[in-house]
Amino acid sequence: MKRCCRSVVTGRVQGVYYRGTAVRQAQSLGIVGYARNRADGSVEVVACGERAAVDDFVAWLWEGSVAAKVTGVVTEELSLDVGQKLTGFSAG
Repeated sequence: MKRCCRSVVTGRVQGVYYRGTAVRQAQSLGIVGYARNRADGSVEVVACGERAAVDDFVAWLWEGSVAAKVTGVVTEELSLDVGQKLTGFSAG
């Protein structure tokens, strides 16, 4: 069973290697998608893959990098079609 979702992560998540750490974590779980900074200081993360792997990744978003201080993660489901258009996981 597959899952695709978009999460918006808030707190101290920019300038603390949050996205780079997210790339490594996603790649280790076989997830495709991206993590990118938003103008409001949050990070948007799109993750698609096997449901269990995406569930683990979304839970990990609360941890992030060592220097990050996550205060919120809001996640919404996306169409599985999104995942078909993605290759790899990037910090773009």
